[in-house]
Amino acid sequence: MLEPLRQGLPPLDPAAVSDAASCALPARYEAVREARRFTRRTLDQWDMGERFDDVCLVVSELVTNALRHGLTADTSCAGPHEPAVRLHLMRWTERLVCAVRDPSHDSPVARETDDFSAESGRGLFLVDSFSDSWGWHPMAGALSGKVVWALFRLPRTGARPHAE
Repeated sequence: MLEPLRQGLPPLDPAAVSDAASCALPARYEAVREARRFTRRTLDQWDMGERFDDVCLVVSELVTNALRHGLTADTSCAGPHEPAVRLHLMRWTERLVCAVRDPSHDSPVARETDDFSAESGRGLFLVDSFSDSWGWHPMAGALSGKVVWALFRLPRTGARPHAE
């Protein structure tokens, strides 16, 4: 079920990109709240507030995982030029991508659990359930670490829902 662990983003036409926004997040758990606020503001600016609940849940899980599993004691002191965790929101004509970068080279690991009342261990299951696809890839070039992303399909502009 949680198969697409090591893959890059599906092909996206760079000419169709509509908007992009990102924010640096501090290496502390209050960053999850900051990520939710940033997501709310950004989706409202893009007139996509109706997608907030699903996107916010996925952003919260990705940021929490980055803070919990992507940081070590020495990365909590990341400098201003390379923040410990960064959230990116990118919108194409028919897709929205949430991507969270952290300094770890370790791949995300989905834990199998039958205990749905547990307070942790279900993050990637939720990401898989609420997004249309997700994956991760290592950073290239001067940036180290990885990016974990989730993709949401958007209705075509001008497309009308089918009447039932």
